[in-house]
Amino acid sequence: MSLHNIYYQTKVKQINCKILNRDIGWLQFNERVLQEAANASTPLLERLRFLAIFSSNLDEFYKVRVAALRRYTNLPKVAQAKLLFNPNHIIHEITHRINVQRIAFERIFEEAIKPELTQQNIFLIDEKALDLAQSSYVKEVFKAQILPFITPIILSEKSKTTPLKDTLIYLAVTMHNQKMPEKVQHALVGLPVPLLPRFWVLPSVGKKQFVLFLDDVLRHNLNDIFSPLGYDTYQAHTIKITRDAELDLESDVPESYIQKLSKSLKKRKQGQPIRLIYDQEIPATFIQILTKNLGIKKIELSPGGRYHNFRDFMDFPNLNHKELRYPTFLPIALPQVDATPRIFDAIKKQDILLHHPYQSFDYTVRFLREAAIDPQVVSIKITLYRVAKISNIVNSLVTAIMNGKKVTVVVELRARFDEESNIYYAERLKDAGATVIYGSNDGKKVHCKMCLVTRREARKLQQYAHLSTGNYNGNTAQVYCDDALLTADKRLTADVAKLFNYLEKPQSIEPHFDHLLVAPKYLRSAFYKLIDREIAHAKQKKLAYIQLKMNSLTDFAMIAKLYEAAEAGVKIQIIVRGACSLIGELYKNITVISIIDRFLEHSRIYVFGNAGQEVMYLASADCMERNLSNRIEIAYPIYQKKLQKQLKKMIDIQLNDNQKARHIADPTQNTQPQNHNNAPSIRAQVDIYAFLQGK
Repeated sequence: MSLHNIYYQTKVKQINCKILNRDIGWLQFNERVLQEAANASTPLLERLRFLAIFSSNLDEFYKVRVAALRRYTNLPKVAQAKLLFNPNHIIHEITHRINVQRIAFERIFEEAIKPELTQQNIFLIDEKALDLAQSSYVKEVFKAQILPFITPIILSEKSKTTPLKDTLIYLAVTMHNQKMPEKVQHALVGLPVPLLPRFWVLPSVGKKQFVLFLDDVLRHNLNDIFSPLGYDTYQAHTIKITRDAELDLESDVPESYIQKLSKSLKKRKQGQPIRLIYDQEIPATFIQILTKNLGIKKIELSPGGRYHNFRDFMDFPNLNHKELRYPTFLPIALPQVDATPRIFDAIKKQDILLHHPYQSFDYTVRFLREAAIDPQVVSIKITLYRVAKISNIVNSLVTAIMNGKKVTVVVELRARFDEESNIYYAERLKDAGATVIYGSNDGKKVHCKMCLVTRREARKLQQYAHLSTGNYNGNTAQVYCDDALLTADKRLTADVAKLFNYLEKPQSIEPHFDHLLVAPKYLRSAFYKLIDREIAHAKQKKLAYIQLKMNSLTDFAMIAKLYEAAEAGVKIQIIVRGACSLIGELYKNITVISIIDRFLEHSRIYVFGNAGQEVMYLASADCMERNLSNRIEIAYPIYQKKLQKQLKKMIDIQLNDNQKARHIADPTQNTQPQNHNNAPSIRAQVDIYAFLQGK
């Protein structure tokens, strides 16, 4: 396939716009994750974690993006012609690139990481390497702890088997009887993960530690599973089905919406298969049996190695090797908050910026916990998109209800892969007495992260807001870099109140906002005006620059606008973690980097030079069409100069990273960082931590 098939060409105001397909851009992001797994300077067990992240990302990519592309291939040709790209060409290119990445993945694991584990006296062995004592131990563990969870599926030519579960690993077992070679039976055994751990630690021998995959524990005990069938020889190879994760939903009244969503979630688990990944050593006849028995007509067959679901390496045992992990970052204290008995008094004195995970998410929990028990607090309003499985945020809201506060919660039930959790918490909050609103009144996802507390003070109502680039999720806040603002600024709290009122009233007209930039009606146009102002400054030879930090940059119109600004002389610096469709090398005024390190860069920051009078926004939105045009999002200004200076310093540190920043002038390439001329080492996440500590 020629590379031109992965680009879109268009013209905007006589400017040639070359834009990379978003899915190819996303694969380049996942390649950057793989580079961290290959990086010898990354702690060894963290390299396993990056392999896990790569694997988990790829599963979701197939379930969402590849599944969507396959649906596009079923459209009539007239409809396909309007897509701006050929879905079959993109699928072909995706398959090619993933195959290249898969080979690199297996080489990193087999030729780099496993030998280094051995050097550390950590032996990741299979069932063939067990000695007699280990064999006996594994058999005892299997019978006592694992066998009760095993549910074999016998494959029959006469009837189709139960559909296989999405992304669950199965052992495809072929059974023979040496006395009757013609007698062959096939079966599937699902690995009971996460009910049981994927990795089993065997007794140490001196300093040597041994770890066995659950897959290999089962391989070692196949006779105990199938002995009643009369076979004596077994072969087992891993397979995994990936299914389409699209939900089949139509707009409906809230009362039936949860029921409809629940039904769609059940269907998702049996969604259309889009990929069968398998151990390439498996006999071809078994693959034919599987595709026939499972009723699979059109599916991508993807050969792989002996093991699948490397995402389970997220839970690889530590084995008391702290030196093989990243050093612990202790959360940085905020003295102005810690020294104040009531957090509201601290916020009233000055706006407070929180930077997670450098500073603890407990400050956000404290904000809500104090509101829940404060006699002067009248009401709490909050949006929930993704929350932790055990949520202190939700617990605080329930406590507030019990203390007589009026609590309003906007729950987005369609947060992909968090739908079931959100249904549970929506029902729990509703049962507790909260007013629960399911998304927006026009069917758009509510992706903004905001909370508004109204408090009675001196016979007046004072409002406090928490606005964030990330979710109200204490778990992800430990590994996602996000920024949040605690403010009592009436300019912001008044707009937050307007937005909540709009979400609460199904038939209301969207209000005008004076300070917040709210999508989908205002955010895009506001950004265009800000960019146009930079263009005007550049033409007047004034200071003109734009600094953008986000997760993804794929919106065609926004990219075209940035090209226009670069052509006019505006200096543009972009930090994008994920998919990037902008081709930075087209203009000398554009630089694009991507930082992949121990924390996931998740914050969205938009800075406009404005001839020296900088304008700065934090936002919930990336520069993607869905965020700018089809969701409820907010960008909120940072007004206090002290906080602007702090954020600007953090951005400057990231832009000068020479350890973990990839330069992606060409988004189809990932140029790894180089330290030229022996310049001081700058690693953004380490240096930002030191900066926030005051070092």
